Amino acid sequence: MKTTTDCIGIREYLLRRGLHPHRETATHGMFLSPLREERTPSFSVRYDKGLWYDFGLGEGGTLLQLVMRLEGCGMAEAIRHLRKGAADEVPFQPLPTTSPRKDSPLRILCVGEIRHPALIGYLRERGIDPAVAGALCREVHYAVGERRFFAIGFRNDAGGWELRNPQFKGSSAPKNITTFDRHGDTALLFEGFFDLLSYLTLQHESDPTADTAVLNSVVNLPRALPFLARHTTIHAFLDNDEAGRLTLERLRSTLPGATVIDRAEGYRAHKDLNESLRSSAKVSRTPRRRGRKL
Repeated sequence: MKTTTDCIGIREYLLRRGLHPHRETATHGMFLSPLREERTPSFSVRYDKGLWYDFGLGEGGTLLQLVMRLEGCGMAEAIRHLRKGAADEVPFQPLPTTSPRKDSPLRILCVGEIRHPALIGYLRERGIDPAVAGALCREVHYAVGERRFFAIGFRNDAGGWELRNPQFKGSSAPKNITTFDRHGDTALLFEGFFDLLSYLTLQHESDPTADTAVLNSVVNLPRALPFLARHTTIHAFLDNDEAGRLTLERLRSTLPGATVIDRAEGYRAHKDLNESLRSSAKVSRTPRRRGRKL
């Protein structure tokens, strides 16, 4: 049954974007990911539940969340997009005789200094010092189809971009890790770049002074292992969730000669380091109540 936010099925939505299943049953299909470039389908879709999961990114969600990511829009606009699609819904389409195009629907248009007030405000909302972000990140303008957007961009070692704004969390191809090599014996490991920015904000530093690796997704850990293996001590700032715990265990088992310190113990009450930073910022801004005079 189609709901208000799921006015067309997830399969129909993907077909409209020119994405066809490589394998499918009545309730499940495997697609090439619309979120990145790949040659082997790893984008799993449950037609009966309206859910998707990208095994390459380790991320998934509902159709509405997929629309928000691909269209680069907020929830209200995504709902309007789905309602509009229901008005002229297309019938079932057979599998194509040729392979679908493999290029990412997201295109980078231009890159520059972070200047837009909305992005600076977004950084401050997340507790990040804009000067810190300005040293490592850029304002990236990109297009999805014919529509244009902008976001905070953090470049990876392969030239792709991690993109964040208040309504969008995504990336441009190719997906990879980001490393800073200072030729030391100690390394810092972060899951996402906002955690690195949070750490630097707390340290009042604009640039990592120690060797640093940002996974940009926990599935990228194998790519970071050669870099991390050069270090005797690794400080891991991972998320306090199952994926973070499994990544920590894998890191320790793969690099038994290194001392891996779980720095998430310092923010165990929060999901990640950035949430901890935002929480402490709120506490510091809360005015103290004055006691009543007797």
